[in-house]
Amino acid sequence: MRAVRAEKFSGMIEGGRSSKGMAQVLTDGTQPASGSTGKIINITLWVLQIAAAGMFLMVGFLKLSGDARLIGLFQAIGLGQWFRYLTGSLEVAGAILLLIPRTSGLGALMLAWIMICAVATHVFIVGGSPQPAVILLIVTGIIAWGRHHRMSSLFSAQKLISLNLLS
Repeated sequence: MRAVRAEKFSGMIEGGRSSKGMAQVLTDGTQPASGSTGKIINITLWVLQIAAAGMFLMVGFLKLSGDARLIGLFQAIGLGQWFRYLTGSLEVAGAILLLIPRTSGLGALMLAWIMICAVATHVFIVGGSPQPAVILLIVTGIIAWGRHHRMSSLFSAQKLISLNLLS
């Protein structure tokens, strides 16, 4: 291993010019490991996305179908039943966005904000344990962080589309 690095380094400084950067020489041997780590992270994120989408679809449809417990919960919040329909619709939409590769980061970010509001509502208004909302907040936060590159590419593509339409 040392001989290979020494050979690469001596070839790099040959003639006073370098053909490769020092960082590239030092990381040449580590590329396959980072590729497998990327696969593991991607698989883990997909497992979290599918599990979170299932939970949000289930709870979102319960809110939309008029489950008696959720009707009572939203009466205790005091904003009216329209807020139950809005929350359920946003949860279902976010779950669908989680399952689309290009929009998974955006869906996770949207659902994380919904869970921040749900935790605050449980703590300050209705009482009860915010534990399920906290767990979903952590999961959607991990997904949003892991898929942040997809959000930036989505927004840059959207910006290009809007610029072309305006021209």
